[in-house]
Amino acid sequence: MTISVQWYLSLSVVLFAMGLLGLLVRRNVIVMLMCVELMLNAANIALVTFARSLNDIGGQDAVFFVLVVAAAEVVVGLGIVVSIFRRKQDATADDMNALKG
Repeated sequence: MTISVQWYLSLSVVLFAMGLLGLLVRRNVIVMLMCVELMLNAANIALVTFARSLNDIGGQDAVFFVLVVAAAEVVVGLGIVVSIFRRKQDATADDMNALKG
């Protein structure tokens, strides 16, 4: 028994929608970063699915670059969150203007 392409794409759409909903609803910066990561992983699932169904390695190359960008995003995002936590004990998206000069 094999799983069809539609199941993988459905999983990708559901994960992306969960990440987008979490990004729009939540105000905690760490949760927002996790939601962005969830959205990037959903895109990775779709890219690998298309690469597998088309017998092309190009989609998997794109996944590698998406993972590199995601790692850089986590490093920069967590650096910002740590600098906010040093000033306050809580970090929300509204606290970003606390980092101004």
